[in-house]
Amino acid sequence: GSCRHRCCPGRNNACWAPGTRRAHCYCDSYCQRTGDCCQDYLATCRRAAVGCAVGPWGPWSGCSSPCGAGSRARSRQVTVPPRHGGEPCPDLKQRRGCLGQHPSCGTAE
Repeated sequence: GSCRHRCCPGRNNACWAPGTRRAHCYCDSYCQRTGDCCQDYLATCRRAAVGCAVGPWGPWSGCSSPCGAGSRARSRQVTVPPRHGGEPCPDLKQRRGCLGQHPSCGTAE
Protein backbone atom coordinates (compact mmCIF):
# COMPACT_ATOMS: atom_id res chain seq x y z
CA GLY A 1 0.00 0.00 0.00
CA SER A 2 1.00 3.60 -0.56
CA CYS A 3 0.41 6.72 1.52
CA ARG A 4 0.71 9.01 -1.52
CA HIS A 5 -0.80 12.29 -0.29
CA ARG A 6 -2.40 10.81 2.86
CA CYS A 7 -0.40 11.61 5.96
CA CYS A 8 -2.41 11.97 9.15
CA PRO A 9 -1.26 12.99 12.64
CA GLY A 10 -2.06 10.91 15.71
CA ARG A 11 -4.18 7.78 15.62
CA ASN A 12 -6.53 8.02 12.67
CA ASN A 13 -8.23 4.78 11.64
CA ALA A 14 -9.65 6.46 8.52
CA CYS A 15 -6.13 7.13 7.20
CA TRP A 16 -5.33 3.84 5.49
CA ALA A 17 -4.60 2.27 2.12
CA PRO A 18 -5.12 -1.26 0.81
CA GLY A 19 -2.15 -3.42 1.74
CA THR A 20 -1.11 -6.95 0.99
CA ARG A 21 -3.55 -9.84 1.44
CA ARG A 22 -6.54 -7.51 1.75
CA ALA A 23 -5.15 -6.02 4.97
CA HIS A 24 -5.10 -2.30 5.66
CA CYS A 25 -1.86 -0.39 6.07
CA TYR A 26 -1.95 2.98 7.81
CA CYS A 27 -0.55 6.44 7.11
CA ASP A 28 -1.02 7.99 10.53
CA SER A 29 1.83 8.65 12.93
CA TYR A 30 0.52 5.97 15.33
CA CYS A 31 1.30 3.25 12.79
CA GLN A 32 4.93 3.32 13.90
CA ARG A 33 3.88 2.05 17.32
CA THR A 34 1.58 -0.62 15.97
CA GLY A 35 3.87 -1.63 13.10
CA ASP A 36 1.19 -1.48 10.41
CA CYS A 37 2.44 1.47 8.33
CA CYS A 38 2.23 1.51 4.56
CA GLN A 39 5.53 0.69 2.90
CA ASP A 40 6.25 4.31 1.94
CA TYR A 41 5.11 5.91 5.22
CA LEU A 42 8.56 7.04 6.38
CA ALA A 43 9.61 8.45 3.02
CA THR A 44 6.27 10.14 2.35
CA CYS A 45 5.09 11.33 5.75
CA ARG A 46 7.94 11.64 8.21
CA ARG A 47 10.05 13.75 5.89
CA ALA A 48 7.66 16.68 6.37
CA ALA A 49 7.07 16.02 10.07
CA VAL A 50 7.83 18.78 12.56
CA GLY A 51 8.11 17.79 16.20
CA CYS A 52 6.84 19.92 19.05
CA ALA A 53 9.26 22.38 20.63
CA VAL A 54 8.72 24.00 24.02
CA GLY A 55 10.30 26.92 25.82
CA PRO A 56 12.00 26.85 29.21
CA TRP A 57 10.15 26.20 32.44
CA GLY A 58 8.83 29.30 34.17
CA PRO A 59 9.44 29.91 37.88
CA TRP A 60 7.68 27.87 40.53
CA SER A 61 4.62 29.54 42.02
CA GLY A 62 4.34 30.26 45.71
CA CYS A 63 3.01 27.53 47.97
CA SER A 64 -0.79 27.23 47.71
CA SER A 65 -1.06 26.96 51.49
CA PRO A 66 0.48 29.63 53.71
CA CYS A 67 0.64 27.12 56.59
CA GLY A 68 1.06 23.38 56.17
CA ALA A 69 0.95 21.11 53.13
CA GLY A 70 0.25 22.66 49.75
CA SER A 71 1.53 22.60 46.20
CA ARG A 72 3.58 24.68 43.78
CA ALA A 73 3.19 24.78 40.02
CA ARG A 74 5.16 25.90 36.99
CA SER A 75 4.53 25.86 33.27
CA ARG A 76 6.12 26.32 29.87
CA GLN A 77 4.81 27.30 26.45
CA VAL A 78 4.77 25.57 23.08
CA THR A 79 7.11 27.42 20.72
CA VAL A 80 6.58 25.16 17.68
CA PRO A 81 3.42 23.03 17.50
CA PRO A 82 3.75 19.52 16.03
CA ARG A 83 2.81 19.13 12.37
CA HIS A 84 2.44 16.25 9.92
CA GLY A 85 2.72 13.54 12.53
CA GLY A 86 5.77 15.01 14.31
CA GLU A 87 6.54 14.23 17.93
CA PRO A 88 3.75 15.39 20.27
CA CYS A 89 4.34 18.01 22.94
CA PRO A 90 5.64 16.97 26.36
CA ASP A 91 3.93 18.04 29.57
CA LEU A 92 3.47 21.79 29.80
CA LYS A 93 2.70 21.92 33.53
CA GLN A 94 4.40 20.50 36.59
CA ARG A 95 3.22 20.39 40.18
CA ARG A 96 5.07 19.49 43.37
CA GLY A 97 4.35 19.49 47.07
CA CYS A 98 5.46 22.20 49.48
CA LEU A 99 5.12 23.17 53.11
CA GLY A 100 3.88 26.68 53.75
CA GLN A 101 5.81 28.39 56.53
CA HIS A 102 4.46 31.93 56.66
CA PRO A 103 5.67 33.86 59.75
CA SER A 104 2.11 33.96 61.11
CA CYS A 105 1.82 30.15 61.18
CA GLY A 106 1.47 28.71 64.63
CA THR A 107 0.68 32.03 66.35
CA ALA A 108 -2.54 32.33 68.30
CA GLU A 109 -4.95 35.08 67.40
